[in-house]
Amino acid sequence: MHRHFSLHERSSGVLLHLSSLPGPFGVGDLGPEACAFADFLSHARQRWWQMLPVSPEGPGDSPYHSTSASAGNPLFIGLDGLADCGLIDRKDAEHGHKTGVPGRADFGHAHHIKGRVFGKAFARFSAEGGAQRSGEFEGFCRANAEWLEEFALFAAIKRHHGGAPWSSWEEGLRKRRPEDLDRVRGSLAREIEFERFLQYEFDRQWRGLRAHAASKGVGLIGDVPIYVSHDSADVWAHQDLFFLDGEGRSTVVAGVPPDYFSKTGQLWGNPLYRWDAHRGQGFSWWISRLRKAFERFDVVRLDHFIGFQRYWEIPAGAETAVGGRWMPGPGEDIFRQALAVLKGGQLIAEDLGAVTDEVLRLRDTFGFPGMRVLQFGFGSDSRNVHLPHNFTPNSVVYTGTHDNDTAAGWFFGDEAPAEAKHREEYKKERAFVLRYMNSDGWEVHWDLIRLAMASIAKTAVFPAQDLLGLGDAARMNRPGKTEGNWLWRLEPGQLTHAIANRLADLTSTYGRG
Repeated sequence: MHRHFSLHERSSGVLLHLSSLPGPFGVGDLGPEACAFADFLSHARQRWWQMLPVSPEGPGDSPYHSTSASAGNPLFIGLDGLADCGLIDRKDAEHGHKTGVPGRADFGHAHHIKGRVFGKAFARFSAEGGAQRSGEFEGFCRANAEWLEEFALFAAIKRHHGGAPWSSWEEGLRKRRPEDLDRVRGSLAREIEFERFLQYEFDRQWRGLRAHAASKGVGLIGDVPIYVSHDSADVWAHQDLFFLDGEGRSTVVAGVPPDYFSKTGQLWGNPLYRWDAHRGQGFSWWISRLRKAFERFDVVRLDHFIGFQRYWEIPAGAETAVGGRWMPGPGEDIFRQALAVLKGGQLIAEDLGAVTDEVLRLRDTFGFPGMRVLQFGFGSDSRNVHLPHNFTPNSVVYTGTHDNDTAAGWFFGDEAPAEAKHREEYKKERAFVLRYMNSDGWEVHWDLIRLAMASIAKTAVFPAQDLLGLGDAARMNRPGKTEGNWLWRLEPGQLTHAIANRLADLTSTYGRG
């Protein structure tokens, strides 16, 4: 029986995406380093390992612009795992090492090396399947048919078209005429089976990692972006659920108005949902998506939670998000129907941004813990919800998120404002940080971790970069910028026993063990 991990107990954890694990093949994966990180968390008495979305990465290597809301990223398949079950020779799991830039991911190298090895593994799997292996594979395909069949078909056609987006495919495939789909199901049958195989192997290795983590007392927190990429199996297969024109192009797109991160807002460009159509189908697509997330994770963070209450609609073709408008989201309906089906699922509401009383009521109606980010807490407003003395127990506190600078980069001013007025505000804020924590700033990252640990928030989470005191160069994402993100990686041996012991001591001191 799978161990149950609850957000209702005082606990803490570390935020680290799979791609940020060390390893020889360009990006981190589900191989030995993943189990080693779970061991580190156990040694440090941490309850949680939080990740970013584990779906296939999209443009700019972003996990938030995926070709599927439910598929796993094949790049996270560990080659050691393929060798262990005899699908490749051991030498195939030992080649492909690349020096590269220390501490930087290389998705292109990972695709090059792993793509070739995956082909070998699939050939051997097809030739030497065996009754047990074939039965497990067929069972996986049946259990996941709701999303897997469309994704495998989509991925095979996309590969056949050299990666071109579905909106550029020939009309019969673009508009999903049954006779054209039947034709490619026949002509691309082996390619479709290959995509199913990759998802099966991802799932097999994932279940192994999750069981190992659970055995060490570590639960997994996942991340479900509210939106999906236009060039995804989900939009292609469910065009009626999105605002698209007759040719499949978006008529309105997603983003947020001007905010802390950008004066012109953020133009994400994702297609927007026709919530009336989702409601008419009993939110079945969303329920399927969340069901898969809960199969993988003990807790799921709902990205951009405010979008369920109201969302920022931007005309397609706009150059910035400034000219958008607020539109009503599905509100309570989606959660009442989803939670009635997905009993026991634990959700964290990413309630950051333009939060209104209505958003807070929606969150609190279902008892979802909200997020508190220490980097947002030290402005001039003493009522700021991100200041620890204003926390509520039912919340998750972060020193920073994947969209923030690291704690050290934030405090020491790697991105200090240019204008004199803002520089003065910046100095006052930093002085308040030190006064609030009774700190000299020498180890501000550990001081912030201690502050989060000591708070009344039931859950505290820290990016791995903050355990190491890394600066701006280790930042994971800069919202509004499309290049140079999602690249930071741990180097082998960076997370030492001394760091684990220090974190374990704080965890014990503040009753989170």
